[in-house]
Amino acid sequence: MKFFNLIFQILVLSLISIIIIFWGTAYKSAFEADQYCHSQLSFFNKQSDSYGCDHDIETHQWILYEKQQDPSPSKVVKRFRYRFL
Repeated sequence: MKFFNLIFQILVLSLISIIIIFWGTAYKSAFEADQYCHSQLSFFNKQSDSYGCDHDIETHQWILYEKQQDPSPSKVVKRFRYRFL
């Protein structure tokens, strides 16, 4: 019984740690994530005009992407996740 209790405690502690890390690494607001995305965009636009920033409401993040010349999908360069609660 003690073995199962120990396993349960380890699982709960791991879950709490993952939630804290996930919450702590996000930007505090959508505005802050937007500012960082456009800041990085200005750096990339000096190299080429094929970069852009877009807001994804479903995943709560701003995405810095590179447009492709051919009809293939754009390449995601960096994601800026923000807290939504």
